[in-house]
Amino acid sequence: MKIIPAPLFLLISLYACAQTTVVAPSIAKAFISQNSKKAVKDTVMESDTSKENKEPRYYYISVNTDVFVNTKGRVAKRFSPAVEFGRTYGIFDIGLATGRFSSLNKGSDSSHYIEFRPTINVFSSGRFAEGLCLGGGYVFTAKQGLMTEIGNSINFNISTTVAVAVTQGYVFFDGTNSSRSTQYMGFAFTYNFLRKHSVNNQRKKKAILTTN
Repeated sequence: MKIIPAPLFLLISLYACAQTTVVAPSIAKAFISQNSKKAVKDTVMESDTSKENKEPRYYYISVNTDVFVNTKGRVAKRFSPAVEFGRTYGIFDIGLATGRFSSLNKGSDSSHYIEFRPTINVFSSGRFAEGLCLGGGYVFTAKQGLMTEIGNSINFNISTTVAVAVTQGYVFFDGTNSSRSTQYMGFAFTYNFLRKHSVNNQRKKKAILTTN
């Protein structure tokens, strides 16, 4: 057997070490690159999931049929219809309502009013929800023209676009020389402007089908 000269053996050893040094960083880079791609992919999936969890936003129109319960007279004198148009931001509604008090009652004061009505859902479970309204408005040409409202409602979502509610609350009227308050009860019918296959419709559907 021939003996490899020392210089040749030294060159072979150096070449082997060099190859090992090059391979190691290559493996490390490949491992880091794979993990980075996985992290980016997970981040994108998480971002998509968070987008789907956003609350629905849409316009609505509501017809309110209230009756004052602590006022003398027939129902026709105590009947107060109104129409409200607004926008929903998840559990918060911002609406503008117009209507009239004592719709068939004639007198010197006007019964027409306009009111700003913010409402928040304080509780919801599936198709049911409870709302709290703190409103304020003005009765045109009335001696007690300033009006404020505190009311709550129990709402039932028949579908994503149609809802009904039982309402009750108090309305306060203030004037320069006098003031009064009255209580009402009634029903509300709401239509939500949601397209059938829209994202907001899907979010609304998910919200009413989920029991907290």
